[in-house]
Amino acid sequence: MRKNKLKIAKIRCLLPLLVLIISAGILSFVANYVNMASYKQVRTKAKLNAVTYSDRMVEELNRGINITNSLKNILLNDNGNIKQFEDIAQRMMTDYVQSIQLAPNGVVTDIYPSESNDAGKIDLVHDKIRGEIVRYGIKHQITVIQGPFKLNQGGCGITIRNPVYLQKNDGERYFWGFAIVIIKVPEIFNDSVKSLSKFGYYYRLYKTESPLTKKFKLINSSKTKFTDSVSHEFNIGGCVWKIEVMPVKGWSQESDMLPIYLCGTFIILLLEGVTAAFLIMLKQRKRFKILSVTDSLTGLLNRMGFNEQLDIYISENGDKNCIGILLDVDNFKIINDMYGHGVGDKALKHLAESMRDTFSDNAILGRNGGDEFCILLKDCNVEDMRQKIEEFCKMNRVFRYKGEEYTYSISMGYAEYPVHVKKASELLHYADIALYEVKLKGKNGCLGYNDNIQSEKRTQLGFKLNDISSNLPGAFFIYKADIDDEEILYANQEMIRLVGCEDLDDFFEFTKRQFKNLIHPDEIQAVEENIWSQIKIAENKTNDYVWYHLATKSGEYKKVFDIGHIVESEHYGKVFYVLLIDYDIVCRHYEKNKNNQLSE
Repeated sequence: MRKNKLKIAKIRCLLPLLVLIISAGILSFVANYVNMASYKQVRTKAKLNAVTYSDRMVEELNRGINITNSLKNILLNDNGNIKQFEDIAQRMMTDYVQSIQLAPNGVVTDIYPSESNDAGKIDLVHDKIRGEIVRYGIKHQITVIQGPFKLNQGGCGITIRNPVYLQKNDGERYFWGFAIVIIKVPEIFNDSVKSLSKFGYYYRLYKTESPLTKKFKLINSSKTKFTDSVSHEFNIGGCVWKIEVMPVKGWSQESDMLPIYLCGTFIILLLEGVTAAFLIMLKQRKRFKILSVTDSLTGLLNRMGFNEQLDIYISENGDKNCIGILLDVDNFKIINDMYGHGVGDKALKHLAESMRDTFSDNAILGRNGGDEFCILLKDCNVEDMRQKIEEFCKMNRVFRYKGEEYTYSISMGYAEYPVHVKKASELLHYADIALYEVKLKGKNGCLGYNDNIQSEKRTQLGFKLNDISSNLPGAFFIYKADIDDEEILYANQEMIRLVGCEDLDDFFEFTKRQFKNLIHPDEIQAVEENIWSQIKIAENKTNDYVWYHLATKSGEYKKVFDIGHIVESEHYGKVFYVLLIDYDIVCRHYEKNKNNQLSE
């Protein structure tokens, strides 16, 4: 008996220790697992950031390359000549550009700014340091980035040399020389570096000095010791670049481990510890599953989530009717272009909320992407739901954003299963056919699919207002007819091309969204007096015109006819719709017709 008591006492003494050992082992295992998962997640995120900011650095370097491309295009257009080089170079200068140069036959002859840069006028082809790389760029006809090297003015720089080839009268191409820009580093990467620091990363940036060497040279880095960093390589300018990143807080996130240590310290129970770990993992899995099928902007199902729910419903309720609806925001691209993406996003959120309010009961709601949404109405038919669908489409859609009130409309198409389709995969396709029919009829409406609508109507000619304005055979722009608040609102592609800009943002930056910046300085006063006098008598609704010399990004001026018409805008009041016609083209056409008439 006594032995049994001793044995039980021994077990009682050992049991807590055994439980403690087992609990500590389980806790250690769970802690190590979570730590490794966190470690992998942090490294994956760091790797993604390295890739993302590599792409941003490529874009930043392309800004420097684009400067040489602009010089190259001028040389190609003017057969190797650049008039007013200093004026053109001055307009191209930015805070990260050290100098802009021209090197006919590989010999640097023109440098802007010229101060402290005379030493740069050298024969690049035969230079001991640069010659081999320069000849490589000529031979392979590629833009080469060389450096880094110390600048005479202080700091560090890299050279971008873009070879220019012209064409002789017999069609043979020959090497003209180089368009060159000296870029300051790390100044050109300021935006990327600041963003990396803001998001909690140290970084180091390397590049091979030239295409002829594989040896990396450090360009710039955070002032810290790197351990176990992740890296990403990219190619530009014939060189290999490498960025390394490391989180400021290190790879092990101690704060993530605190709940597990607290749980193990205070509970010391195997069951509770395992349960807690299991619940945490289950919760994370559920959260990631929800995120994978949810649209982040509107909170509705994304396309994958919607299709998944649609397939499940059809497979489980194949004998029940249902309705598939497709809808989108009318002229959504114009809303973004005119008012900004903030207003566009607000419109999408407002539409998603109205969908929840109207169809949340017994419905699946999703966003396909962009401004297109989809709805599945369960266990119902078109006859029962037609009035509700039409009422939803005709709702007065008004929302407020930053104190301003905005309106928009939608177009909808819908089809019924199994009346119109026999497969779940075809439901939204037939709804899309009906939606397209609405678009062809002018938008802002809804239509159910019927046998009179054929899928071939997808090939019919249908236009968006933005498509028309962008492809007009003439330069076209819109600006506010308000002398105290003049602002250019829009320009089509032909207008952007005429001025010599790359895109609408470049056009807005060049003009500072002011109409007067498109006019020759000597003509601004006379032209504005003429136009504002038109505005004062705008009630007659007639077109009027004026001519002037149009400013271009290259510094040249083109004589144009300006034909304007004032209209009343819902959002801007009086605005000018303006069509520009090249004066020289009109004159040539007039002279040609005049000569033809004389010959007859």
